[in-house]
Amino acid sequence: MELIQSFTVDHTRIVPGIFTSRVDYLGDYSVTTYDIRLKHPNREPVIDIGAMHSLEHLIATYLRNDPDWKDEVIYWGPMGCLTGFYLILKGSRAPKDLYELLLNAFRSVEDAQDVPGATAVNCGHYLMHNLGMAKWYAKEFADYLEANADNNDIFEYPRADRLVTDDGRSFFDS
Repeated sequence: MELIQSFTVDHTRIVPGIFTSRVDYLGDYSVTTYDIRLKHPNREPVIDIGAMHSLEHLIATYLRNDPDWKDEVIYWGPMGCLTGFYLILKGSRAPKDLYELLLNAFRSVEDAQDVPGATAVNCGHYLMHNLGMAKWYAKEFADYLEANADNNDIFEYPRADRLVTDDGRSFFDS
């Protein structure tokens, strides 16, 4: 069975950042999945679940209202491992092209007075929000992006080395 794209990333070397996870071609157009990684996997605690939920609502609302990007946004949602988010956009851009958008999105959380859509009518688990912690994580990530803007490691996935046998089978190097 072929390993899915996100499992070919070396999670022991990845740093927080903005990465192209995959590009899919659907007829005449493409969609790109971006890995917006806020935490070092397996080295630091994951994002608090209530804060993750609040960041999902806040950033999705920001992205879907940005006049220059709203028509490109297909999806914004959390990773199952709680270390970041996936952003799916129409077309294909370099991760650096998303830097200002995401920096501004995470900075916008600082001014939030409430979490959009955090009501029983609008949300499947409206009590599971933590705006205070969402603000903390958003500031931490935005500060990190600013401090590392010239560091290519925040834009380029570290790939896991794979051994390929003579008969074409692939294994991860141990």
